[in-house]
Amino acid sequence: MPPAKFDREQVLRSAMNTFVQKGYSKTSMQDLTKSTGLHPGSIYCAFENKRGLLLAALAQYKQDSELKFKDHFTQDVAVLDSLKQYLDAIVLDCAEKEGNKACLLTRALTEIADQDKEIKSVISDSLYDWQKAFQNQFEIAIEAKELSPKCDIFHMSRYLSMGIYGLRTFAQTNTTQVILQELADQLFNDIKRLSLTH
Repeated sequence: MPPAKFDREQVLRSAMNTFVQKGYSKTSMQDLTKSTGLHPGSIYCAFENKRGLLLAALAQYKQDSELKFKDHFTQDVAVLDSLKQYLDAIVLDCAEKEGNKACLLTRALTEIADQDKEIKSVISDSLYDWQKAFQNQFEIAIEAKELSPKCDIFHMSRYLSMGIYGLRTFAQTNTTQVILQELADQLFNDIKRLSLTH
């Protein structure tokens, strides 16, 4: 019998949302069949098991995040202006999700990364690539003379990644959009200050 045909990206995004809402351990196969529209046999055939589906969802999440990143950081807009828009979009994303403000990386990292070396490695690689993407943007800003060539872009990128990760984690306490925006603005001002003092 041939494997069932389905929209892989749509299935993975549906699974992603379920894992974020319920957590990996509390997500049942029934939850996944309901959210993805696939029969259990199709899930097992395509992804082997729930863990395989999570790994595929993490890969999809990274791909989606990279596309969103590229949408915000275009050559037509100054890097710091793009960064401000990017942070504002994260705040809006957290605010729109109400009780479900975590991202898949945050949820998986806090729940199961210590129990699964491969999943921890996948998440660590994604976070490193994200930090590197910020560093690349700061390099572009230096070339465009938006930032001083003396600023420590490695430190700035690491600090920014930590700040956004912290913002998303903090948002899980049902903090209001106003407070999240204040924190995002503070993070942006810190980055601007670092760009001037290094």
